[in-house]
Amino acid sequence: MAQSYLLSTCSSSSSSSPSSYAIYYGKPIAITTSISFSHSSRHFKLLNFSYQLSPLLSKPKTLLQATNTLQDIKLDDPVAKSPSLSKNSIWVNPKSPRAKQLWKNSSHAVSSPLAKLAKSLDSCNPTREHVSEILSVLGDDVTERDAVIILNAMVNPYTALLAVDYFKQKIKPSSHVILYNVTLKLFREVKDFEGAEKLFDEMLQRGIHPNLITFSTMISCASMCSFPHKAVKWFEMMPTFGCEPDNNLSSSMIYVYARTGNADMALKLYDQAKAEQWHVDTVVFSGLIKMFGMSGDYDECLNVYNDMKVLGAKPNLVTYNALLYAMGRAKRAREAKAIYEEMLGNGLSPTWPTYAALLQAYCRARFSKNAMRVYKEMKEKGKDIDVVLYNMLFDMCANVGCIDEAVKIFYDMKSSGTCRPDKFTYASLINMYSCLSKISEMEAMFNEMMESGFQPDVIVLTSLVHCYGKAKRIDDVVKVFNQLMDLGISPDGRFCDCLLYAMSQVPKEESGKLAGCIEKANPMLGSVLRYLMKKHEDGENFRKEALELFNSTEPDVKKSMCNCLIDLCVNLDVPDRARDLLDLGLTLRIYTDIQSRSQAKWSLHLKRLSVGAALTALSVWINDLSKALELGEDLPPLLGINTGHRKHRLSDKALPTVFESYLKELKAPFHKAANMDGWFLATSEAATSWLQSRGSTVVLPQ
Repeated sequence: MAQSYLLSTCSSSSSSSPSSYAIYYGKPIAITTSISFSHSSRHFKLLNFSYQLSPLLSKPKTLLQATNTLQDIKLDDPVAKSPSLSKNSIWVNPKSPRAKQLWKNSSHAVSSPLAKLAKSLDSCNPTREHVSEILSVLGDDVTERDAVIILNAMVNPYTALLAVDYFKQKIKPSSHVILYNVTLKLFREVKDFEGAEKLFDEMLQRGIHPNLITFSTMISCASMCSFPHKAVKWFEMMPTFGCEPDNNLSSSMIYVYARTGNADMALKLYDQAKAEQWHVDTVVFSGLIKMFGMSGDYDECLNVYNDMKVLGAKPNLVTYNALLYAMGRAKRAREAKAIYEEMLGNGLSPTWPTYAALLQAYCRARFSKNAMRVYKEMKEKGKDIDVVLYNMLFDMCANVGCIDEAVKIFYDMKSSGTCRPDKFTYASLINMYSCLSKISEMEAMFNEMMESGFQPDVIVLTSLVHCYGKAKRIDDVVKVFNQLMDLGISPDGRFCDCLLYAMSQVPKEESGKLAGCIEKANPMLGSVLRYLMKKHEDGENFRKEALELFNSTEPDVKKSMCNCLIDLCVNLDVPDRARDLLDLGLTLRIYTDIQSRSQAKWSLHLKRLSVGAALTALSVWINDLSKALELGEDLPPLLGINTGHRKHRLSDKALPTVFESYLKELKAPFHKAANMDGWFLATSEAATSWLQSRGSTVVLPQ
């Protein structure tokens, strides 16, 4: 079977003999040159290869002296005189990725005259004359084996090209493809894909037919040079030359296709690999996990991880980091924690990317205690914390209300000497204080941001409007709006939503101050507001304008805006328009799964609605229950209202508290469930009796 290559692994030449690398990396030597030449009309670029006429001589000699020395070495070499290999020799699989390096580091290779010829070729003046003179010691009877050993031991692909020309004159044409394949590997080791492509073109021009090893080398070279799309091109070119990939090459291509984002081909080969039991390297699994993580298919990340265990592949640090990153994007902090603990149990130590991925997982899932533990561990181990990680922590603190922790982290950041707050840092902290109604702290952070040279953007100004609106400081809301207009910033959906929320918090007589701001910020929203404030009876035109508004609003703002508009309807005592908006929200799927029905229980789910929207939904639901009874339909044994157990993000009122009071006002038979937070339950008999005794409609509270 032909040799296969791991496409993500760099050349293992770092373990080569020091002497060859002293030449290759240009450490102090006798002469240094940078030469370019034309070879068979193909132009090859040359790195700055240092050369001295013979690394075995204490001082530079003439080429003739160097050649004579090589002849003497060949005669005096104990290995050359020995009729056979040492009895202590060990066989090494030539297909092993480390075979070449084990050969280079072996005592046989170090003392071999062929290896010394290769070393001299690496460091010689790259001209035909010099190369021919060095190789002339082999005589006219050059074997294919000698040529391959010499080329395989070289590190300079550019003098190797001249050596190939020399060998082609000495050995049979059917072996020329082998010489080119070995030389292509040298280009791969120095990551010169352009040079490898030009050498391949020369093969074709000279009538040399490429084989599987040729394509394997080109593909691995492209991948090592970070050209995955070119690797795909070469793989898909193989049938044109009558070459079929073996299992090893096909397996490695799973990783390449994953890198290019071609999930269909990657999965096709992966399924084939599992069905035919190919060897699949750890790097392939890691590539698949990263591909699925980037595409948001997080369950498949875990499926691939489980496949690794079943197939006996051992995850490495890259695998774990890719998994942690995917779980972070999915906000699956529990899975991330379990994976991290398994990684530690397998004896692997976390690196900076590990901590970064784990911190992202905890921050996005709002696991504040776990995130703070990771942060403290990074500090204790001296790991740098960049502004992105700091900002993730601040964003988490803003969402869970960890003020003390945020203040301490902010102090650590400013005193670190390596990282300074940026605009996003200030935006997160201002948002945190805004959500917690800490007006003085918010204003102080805003002033510090301005003094640091950062101008406010729409995100920062939205936080200010939200906080002032919640505090019913309407004049300050108008002031922020005017500042936004003066800065030439276009108000987005969230900014308009917060203006609308502020308007829903103030008495009717003060709402006009904000109506003008909303009209300027979003004329379409202003038009809908006019219908509500003037209490127009034309429901059909209202629905039409509201539909146009929602269709032009950002998806992540629609529900909040609809909630605020319904709240405003309740405040302005226009319940019909509130029901129109709720119905429109259900039609457009702004609200989903509000009701559920089974044989045992009918439920109303309100936990993602504002107070006004929830009360409106309750009114509609109760009316629907009454109609069901009028039509002779039996109610199920149990009726339930689920309000959740938290406050809406734009309200100081907890929905369960509001509903408990309102249901008592209605004398409704719904009572708090003992073991179900936020649930109010009623039996069929009690609900039927109440519905039959009440009026035709439920009046919304003011």
